Amino acid sequence: MISNVKIARISLLFGLAFCLLGTSLPASGYAAEPEPLSTHASASALIDVTSGRLLYSEDGDKPMLIASLTKIMTAIVAIEHGNLSGTVKTGKRAVGKEGSSIYLQLNEEMKLQDMLYGLMLRSGNDAATAIAEHVGGSEEGFVVLMNEKAAFLGMTNSQFKNPHGLDEKGHYSSANDLAKLTAYALRNPVFAEIVSTPVKQVPNPHEQWQYKWVNKNKMLQMYEGADGVKTGYTKQALRCLVSSATRGGQQLAAVTLSDGDDWADHRQMLDWGFKHYPLAQLAGKGQALAGYPYAVGQSFSYPLTEEEKGQLTSRLVVVNKATTRYALGERGTLEWYMNEAKIGAVPIYDTGSSRLTLPERKKAEADVFFNDGVRKESYLAAAGVAIRALFR
Repeated sequence: MISNVKIARISLLFGLAFCLLGTSLPASGYAAEPEPLSTHASASALIDVTSGRLLYSEDGDKPMLIASLTKIMTAIVAIEHGNLSGTVKTGKRAVGKEGSSIYLQLNEEMKLQDMLYGLMLRSGNDAATAIAEHVGGSEEGFVVLMNEKAAFLGMTNSQFKNPHGLDEKGHYSSANDLAKLTAYALRNPVFAEIVSTPVKQVPNPHEQWQYKWVNKNKMLQMYEGADGVKTGYTKQALRCLVSSATRGGQQLAAVTLSDGDDWADHRQMLDWGFKHYPLAQLAGKGQALAGYPYAVGQSFSYPLTEEEKGQLTSRLVVVNKATTRYALGERGTLEWYMNEAKIGAVPIYDTGSSRLTLPERKKAEADVFFNDGVRKESYLAAAGVAIRALFR
């Protein structure tokens, strides 16, 4: 791999890097050192959705019961593996499932997309079971898909035994893993639309009136910019919550497990993240690389404290002309490092390349980020497009 590229170690200090790009970060009034943050939770985490950077974690890798936060995984697996317009038929195992319910009746039929609203807004355990049997062939088959997804996302402190989150031996996750899962799921527009919906009405085959489901997530009304995600509670797991909010183009997601004051803690966590880790655009698509015949092929943003902005360096990695990547138009990558840790990279092309006129890739297609906050970008050489988001 090294033989195929020429590494131009520009080793630019942050300010010089932005002179090279012909841009600069806006002035900021944020404090250099983030103030301390604490919660009432047994474990907590805060993540920037765009970059996947974990901004805060307290006992974040501790495996714990997660109650209905399980349904975040249930929903994204169903969305990715199921036909949203397909019909789910409610079986015996789903009817009368203990805990929260949307009161499905035996053999009741409902579109998968509609049932996902019942799953996420009202936390229907009956809906979770019906969805699992429909998408996975059986509840057990669906759980296999859940654990495969967890492994794919690098959720190393998670194991799923059911699709609803009722307490069960061997069923657990961690705050950090749930933050990672949530950041991934929120990149799916169907998932994002469902969890941000305050009230949903769907057809009711038994009555003249429609089902009307009000979202249990009070953050949607309590916090400016709130747009998700899921509540959870069992007698053993206690109160669990994942919330998300978007302000100024930046989306954050907060996780607390076993927290008796979760609404207040989530407001505090989100405020803290927006205040101390604003999303800074490090590159814009089409920006010229001064001194080189190249332009940036993909926008890139990353959350940074004021102090961290002075710790960035950039590196230009040029592709060898004999490679397939070069033949497809790519000329290399512009990489960013903070304290020698790589935080991201974008492709570069010849100035005036037709590749620069193509629409920006969607975040879920373009961004590759990992649990240590490092983002990497790799490409399918044959197709010349970014590999979809991979997590380790």
